[in-house]
Amino acid sequence: MKAAIIGYGKMGHEIEQVLLRRGHTIGLIIDENNRSELTPSALRDIDVAIEFTTPDTAYDNILACIESGTAVVSGTTGWTQRLPELQQRCREVGGTMIYSSNYSLGVNVAFRVNRYLAELMNRFDSYDVRIEEIHHIHKKDAPSGTAITLADDILARMERKSSWADAAKAGASDIAITSVREGEVPGTHTVTYESDDDVLELRHTLKSRRALAVGAVVAAEFICDKKGVFTIDDLFNE
Repeated sequence: MKAAIIGYGKMGHEIEQVLLRRGHTIGLIIDENNRSELTPSALRDIDVAIEFTTPDTAYDNILACIESGTAVVSGTTGWTQRLPELQQRCREVGGTMIYSSNYSLGVNVAFRVNRYLAELMNRFDSYDVRIEEIHHIHKKDAPSGTAITLADDILARMERKSSWADAAKAGASDIAITSVREGEVPGTHTVTYESDDDVLELRHTLKSRRALAVGAVVAAEFICDKKGVFTIDDLFNE
């Protein structure tokens, strides 16, 4: 697989190392200093682009890949109110893309456990639920995309509001998300159910960014010979 890396910060460097260890080649690296080089001609021989950039640039980066016919994996958070537009455009042109708020394989197992746990706990009104997410001080968006995914999955199963962001904006969210930024923490997410009598916690802790990079590369391998719009659940269901 010949890959492009879009976003060459700490995550981009991790992705580079994982790609090379898994026997792939890197045909293009795009960062803020050479964004103008993300062109159809530069992407012509690229099998998959892996995009981890910023909320301000993600949309245009992904669109450039879609319009060039290059499969794209994106893990940038904080912009996804426009994700449906890109997914629709991808379908229109017969392209390939996958988006996830978190590519850690462990986090995605936690997503599934979270959904099942929410279905169980929805039967008991004596428990309040809250979420805490902790990330490094360089993370630009808060709450994290992962925390919002956890909250949305819980809300959907509570048969209440389907979007945490919309509910929070309206001041009506049933789930409080606390965001902490400290040091170089790769990412810790905790879902807590608490009653007057006990506390139940579901927690995932990243030990390094490598877990995210491995998951992103596995997703790239998954979509490189496919057409369509995918989610991380498609990878797990393969």
